[in-house]
Amino acid sequence: MSDETLKTTVLNAAHRALGARMVGFGGYDMPVQYEGVLAEHRWTREHAGLFDVSHMGQCKITGPDAVAQFERFVPGDYAVLKEGKQKYSLLLNAEGGIMDDLMAGKPDHDGLYVVVNAGNKDADFAHLKAHLSGDAALKILDDRSLIAIQGPEAGAVMAEHDDILLEMGFMDVVRVMLFGVDCYISRSGYTGEDGFEISVPNTDAERIWNTILEDARVKPIGLGARDSLRLEAGLPLHGHDIDATTSPVEAALTFALSKSRKERADFPGAERILKELAEGPSRVRVGLSIKEGAPAREGAEVADTDGNVIGVVTSGGPSPTLGRNIAMAYVPPAFAALGTELKVIVRGKAAAAEVVDMPFVAQRYYRKPKA
Repeated sequence: MSDETLKTTVLNAAHRALGARMVGFGGYDMPVQYEGVLAEHRWTREHAGLFDVSHMGQCKITGPDAVAQFERFVPGDYAVLKEGKQKYSLLLNAEGGIMDDLMAGKPDHDGLYVVVNAGNKDADFAHLKAHLSGDAALKILDDRSLIAIQGPEAGAVMAEHDDILLEMGFMDVVRVMLFGVDCYISRSGYTGEDGFEISVPNTDAERIWNTILEDARVKPIGLGARDSLRLEAGLPLHGHDIDATTSPVEAALTFALSKSRKERADFPGAERILKELAEGPSRVRVGLSIKEGAPAREGAEVADTDGNVIGVVTSGGPSPTLGRNIAMAYVPPAFAALGTELKVIVRGKAAAAEVVDMPFVAQRYYRKPKA
């Protein structure tokens, strides 16, 4: 995609003013790094990083039938979700493949607030709009930008702007006035760290971005570090680790299948998914520690110790936190047990690898103490 055809977020000029190196991603001209991926990765793990994720798709599904209609597309039980909460889910096709992964929650009494991936948002919105029925309506929030702050100091930074945010726990979502404007705010993120995702009006996005950056604990972070951070956290990237052919069982995302929905078998692709739950899938997503050589990148073959190709790497690279190379891959269940010795083929050479648990780096989301 040429620079001329790339879309831009409202913060594009702000990124360029900060000296960002820009690349095309999800159809958008986005910052891949500012001072370097390694430095930005470490800053986020130790302090607080600020990400422009305005390329993501935001929408509301409103009306008395909003929740019941949304449940026709996903395997999560949103009817029991309390106001002020959100959950991760999967937009499934009729074959049980993952069209997209998403966050959906109830920040207020007005239906559902949904965030989908940038590269899929046009198709997602078209799919929802074409198939919603009853008293439910899709409203695309293209007048909003999305800013994420992630890292162990994110909570303290945001408390400087409104200490009500400290009352939020992981997967809480609220609609509040912040920075003088109407915001949707969730305490979640894609790095494995504590943090917030803040939806703000486009007209105020650059002012809010610059205001948060005035805090010395915060630095802007590009998509390069966002990718290495989510890899360490064991989080899949749609179009790479999951796609429209991958089932939630294969992808090790069965936590997104609510018990009540499995019992009712009333979600897209239920026949395939329930069969895989009962009998096992033909492949499964695993974490790999690469013991030698160069990083195993997406597309690298995975072999057993005899050299037979059994799978493929879907994401991989150096882990700045661990100081070694890591990867995610799909392999048959017989090779998925922790500690299984495998090989990855990188540049024609076989390198030793071992199946390890994910996340590779412990997640540090903030969970409120139980009363």
